[in-house]
Amino acid sequence: MKKIIFFGCSLDADERHESIEEKRWRMGSHEGPEDPYEGVMEILRRETDPEGWAELGSMELPSWLRPIPPLADAGRIHTEAFVDFVDRGGFESYAQRVGDWIADRIFPDIPCMLSVDHSLTGGAFKKLTELYKPETISLIVLDSHTDALPMSVLSGIIHYDIDSNPDTLYDRNDPFLYDRPDSYNASSFLQELLARGIIHPHHLYILGVGDYPPKSAFRSKDPRVESHVRVFSELKKKGVTLLTKQDLVISPSKAKHALGGIKTPYVYISIDMDIGARNAVEGVRFLERQGLNEAQIYQWVEALRGILSRGIRLAGMDLSEMNPRKAGQALPGDGIDRTYRIAANILKRLLLDKGRRSS
Repeated sequence: MKKIIFFGCSLDADERHESIEEKRWRMGSHEGPEDPYEGVMEILRRETDPEGWAELGSMELPSWLRPIPPLADAGRIHTEAFVDFVDRGGFESYAQRVGDWIADRIFPDIPCMLSVDHSLTGGAFKKLTELYKPETISLIVLDSHTDALPMSVLSGIIHYDIDSNPDTLYDRNDPFLYDRPDSYNASSFLQELLARGIIHPHHLYILGVGDYPPKSAFRSKDPRVESHVRVFSELKKKGVTLLTKQDLVISPSKAKHALGGIKTPYVYISIDMDIGARNAVEGVRFLERQGLNEAQIYQWVEALRGILSRGIRLAGMDLSEMNPRKAGQALPGDGIDRTYRIAANILKRLLLDKGRRSS
């Protein structure tokens, strides 16, 4: 039996204003874990038998790129610094480092990454396709966002929203919404995997998205909307399985049937924890869309377990987009955020219960 090897990477270079302000507010704080790896592993160490798994700790990062930087980094926590990091390929560089970690320290065991930024998944998946063979691994992504939008397309639809929506959340005068190059990041990494031939479209399953365009968008003549809609149409045309949150909730048999079509001997599973945003969890980076509730999340974990139980082997896995500045914190009233608890439950149900893991 191969072992599950847990490791973390808390890279957090989100350039959005609200994220940077949140980072500045929590700077120097020691309240709760500053790394989602520690938040989740603390539960797993206490509640599971370590016989079938091991842990490597988290990758080293410059302190200003961590979720809760020290006060000494105050001069670097500003929009210009993070925009420069994104536009100069910083996310792709760290994704490659993740892949190297897997090759050098984990393979042939099974990597399971606990992370903040979802773009790191691309580095893990790419390296595993090199260590196995590209045609042998399918990628299943459970996510509220499609993560296949080039920056130019994303920028265009933001400007359309500014022009057409009186209640827009965006600022027309924000200079960082203009002239951004296409880059590898959490919103585009799946498009990059497809464009570079790292994954075959028929081997990519994106489940639970909430950003699929409404029917009215497909009738729009605005070129910015047309470009946005075209991304989704082309994904489907190429053979990517793309199912919305509504598909998961209203037609679970449709989604399970789609997963039943996986023919590759291996599968990589990536779960963006914002799949439960503003419903099951609050400790995630993107909260603009309401996701699944806790029971629904576990329902889909069981569906994923069903894939492994029929002989398809796990090449790797990750849980991403956890926000340590909010995860596990007190909620209005008497509640406590359950992001780390639910993440640990997902791993226990899918990987760590005896008899539930393929070698």
